[in-house]
Amino acid sequence: MTTFPEQDPAGDVRTVVDCLVVGGGPVGLLTAVFLGQAGLRVAVVERWPRRYPSPRACTIDHEALRILQSAGLMTEHTDLFEPSQGERGGYEFRNGEGELLQAIDWNRPAESGWANTNGFYQPDLEAALEELAEATPGVRIHRGWTFQALTQGDGGVTARLAPTQQPTEALRVRSRWLVGADGANSAVRSQLGIDVGDSGFQADWLVVDYQPLVEEKWSAFVTQYCDPAQPATAVNSGPGRRRFEFMRRADMTVEELGQDSTAWRLMAPWGVTPRTARLERHAVYTFRGRWAHTWREGNAFLAGDSAHLMPPFLGQGLCSGLRDARALTWRLGMVHRGLAAPASLDTYGPERTGHVREIIDEAVAAGRVICELDVGRAAARDAEMKKRSGDPEAATREPPHPRLGEPSLTLASGGGVEGRLAPQGQVRVAGRTGLFDDVVGGGWQLISRVGDPTEVLSGEDAAWFQRIGGVIADVSGAGPVQDLDGVYERWFTEHGCEAVLARPDFYVFAAGRHSDIPRFVPRLRGALQPAPVEGTP
Repeated sequence: MTTFPEQDPAGDVRTVVDCLVVGGGPVGLLTAVFLGQAGLRVAVVERWPRRYPSPRACTIDHEALRILQSAGLMTEHTDLFEPSQGERGGYEFRNGEGELLQAIDWNRPAESGWANTNGFYQPDLEAALEELAEATPGVRIHRGWTFQALTQGDGGVTARLAPTQQPTEALRVRSRWLVGADGANSAVRSQLGIDVGDSGFQADWLVVDYQPLVEEKWSAFVTQYCDPAQPATAVNSGPGRRRFEFMRRADMTVEELGQDSTAWRLMAPWGVTPRTARLERHAVYTFRGRWAHTWREGNAFLAGDSAHLMPPFLGQGLCSGLRDARALTWRLGMVHRGLAAPASLDTYGPERTGHVREIIDEAVAAGRVICELDVGRAAARDAEMKKRSGDPEAATREPPHPRLGEPSLTLASGGGVEGRLAPQGQVRVAGRTGLFDDVVGGGWQLISRVGDPTEVLSGEDAAWFQRIGGVIADVSGAGPVQDLDGVYERWFTEHGCEAVLARPDFYVFAAGRHSDIPRFVPRLRGALQPAPVEGTP
């Protein structure tokens, strides 16, 4: 257990940091890494003395891997992730007889430069993130400490913490900002008095993780068995691992569902038995769709499961939490360094709420399809889905990739691409080949496919853009950055534009013609550093 060593005159142990992160899971750790890399002093408090040893999330998408790439984690840890690709790939809905009802294209080319969907083992990812956090200057992890309460005032937050095993021995920690990444039952959210919206969807499911002892062949990365007799999910959960999920029927108690004998019985139809597999974990979860009505109160913020919960049917729960971490930390980092006004923090919650609500709605809709127990309604559902799948245009659809919510820190440019994800492709610069963010830079990006942006950008604007960490690139083929796989050419063509200005979380601030570039950068500067209202100090 890590202690806070400073002593204040009142006798309480006290420390002062730039940001206190409550919760040491993947979202909290990544938040701390990004803030530490931005030069902040960060304290992470986690109530458990050791990392949670069992998996929870097991799928992660291309955008989340790009976020981990930007933190520096992917350099040595690509082996943690197993892509959905080839004949094993995709997301399938099948009925009780095994007939294919619908497919979601999880093997599509992904704009972030990574496989669209990947399986992973969460304890391994958390170990890598904790190692990275501990190596990041300015970051300290305090395990075995529980958050109890907070007060706000004088431009900061004072939190009361106590050793988890000694709750009466509390101390105070002062920080400029506090991030609550402390899970679905968030104590930070409760302390802030933030209400939660509810989709009305709720179902108990048994989650079973196992390691196959024999080779298994599956037609898809994820298969949803829409069987009214027993709804089930089979999913690739990382290298060397598989997962089944089974819905609780009304004729089964939660206690019965949670027994290991029930897990083995339910997996037996797929040939998964004690002879062919090693049971790693089984636990009953209640799948829900919920979201916090606000993600900020003063200098305290929510991120991850403390801000939103979604059924796991689209594999977007952790991905959304990692998006939260990146969206919040680039803002906090810029405000801390005086590169952005505190008002830039106001768009964090609305942007992320609008984005995540669309994913929650789609996940809930998928859940209602999968969880149908009425035999007659299930038959009608199957007939409708099979009818739709006969249309080549509708046989396969993409997973959700919504735009940011409003109000957002973007510039409307007429093409509608602002607030959507910007691309990353393989490039070559001066003999070095790799993903754009690694080779050119992964912060603010100003990219043109028809020429050098600096030729139309004023010297003052170019200098300011570089001061905030921006990189400028010409991918037309005439400049030093070579678009090796045509990723940028295809993206610009698809969206009918010639230039894009993307944010550090990879969302488009503005896009348009090459000649619009002189407008993009001043408008960004005005959005980050608005001129003071006349008469104010």
